[in-house]
Amino acid sequence: MKRFFAWGNRLHNGESSIPFVGKAKLWLGIAGVLVLLSLLVPLVAGFNFGIAFRGGSQFQVDNVTDTSAAKGESIVNDVVPNSEPRLTPTGETGVKIETNQLSDAQMQEVRDALATGYSVNAEDVTSTFVGPQWGADVTSKMIRALVIFVAIAMIVMALYFRTWKMSLAAIIGLFVVMIITMGIYSATGFEVTPEAIIGFLTVLSFSLYDTVVVFDKIRENTARYQDNRRLKFSELVNLGVNQTTVRSINTSVVSVLPIASILFIGVFLLGAGTLVDISLSLFIGTIVAAASTLFVASPLYALLRSNEPAVKEQEQAVRELRLRNGSEDVPPVIHAEI
Repeated sequence: MKRFFAWGNRLHNGESSIPFVGKAKLWLGIAGVLVLLSLLVPLVAGFNFGIAFRGGSQFQVDNVTDTSAAKGESIVNDVVPNSEPRLTPTGETGVKIETNQLSDAQMQEVRDALATGYSVNAEDVTSTFVGPQWGADVTSKMIRALVIFVAIAMIVMALYFRTWKMSLAAIIGLFVVMIITMGIYSATGFEVTPEAIIGFLTVLSFSLYDTVVVFDKIRENTARYQDNRRLKFSELVNLGVNQTTVRSINTSVVSVLPIASILFIGVFLLGAGTLVDISLSLFIGTIVAAASTLFVASPLYALLRSNEPAVKEQEQAVRELRLRNGSEDVPPVIHAEI
């Protein structure tokens, strides 16, 4: 732990540096490949949408002694072939079984078969169904909520930073988080539920918060960059990212640890359900969001400003001064007050 804090102090003081901006094209290239893969994977594997999106029938069986998928799915298939049952344990003595949309008569047959097959009372078997129209409505509202969130975020970021390039870099970083998280869900087959979407929207808020913290430091460092003859504009941006790296890591770790605990409790103690759906999307998204701020949004902002005449003039002036002083074109050791 002492080494970690010492490393953080060196980053803040400029004694050590991670080349977030210096290798911007590398990081953005890696991000681009991940985004491309995340867009292609759903075309092949699709998404494992929950019943709320696709519609269907759902059965909950309590007080069971066998929570294996083979038994429950076999019972349902024996009654209604091709119903595509999917069993999920909901605790040590409960299972949830989702199927395609069944008729009222078929649902009653399945309920009776489950009660008999699991040797439980009829009251221990409950059933619900979600029609296709409900699933379409949920999907429509999810997309609308996402569009509204992004639109508001763009406006707020533009007003807060008073520069469209910083706002654009933040929003692109946000889209990277969205797309890569969706790609992970598609590749792993994790179920997409309304609860997962709620957790996902929360992650986007965390991503924006993390980006604002880093960009605030960058804006502070570059406020009077044209008068700075020790560090180039790109180096000032890189310094700002390095000075907030440990803070971003600490914030992410502090966020991920309790989420991981909730996820562990949900999976191994309480079984799948709302708790798992929310915590899983939070867990994945928080990690992706932290990486996106450091390796996508910040380097992208430096690239967006790199062709500005004032930035090019300042960087050339710093480069010439270093060469006149007989030093190579590398940043000097700096201190926290810069």
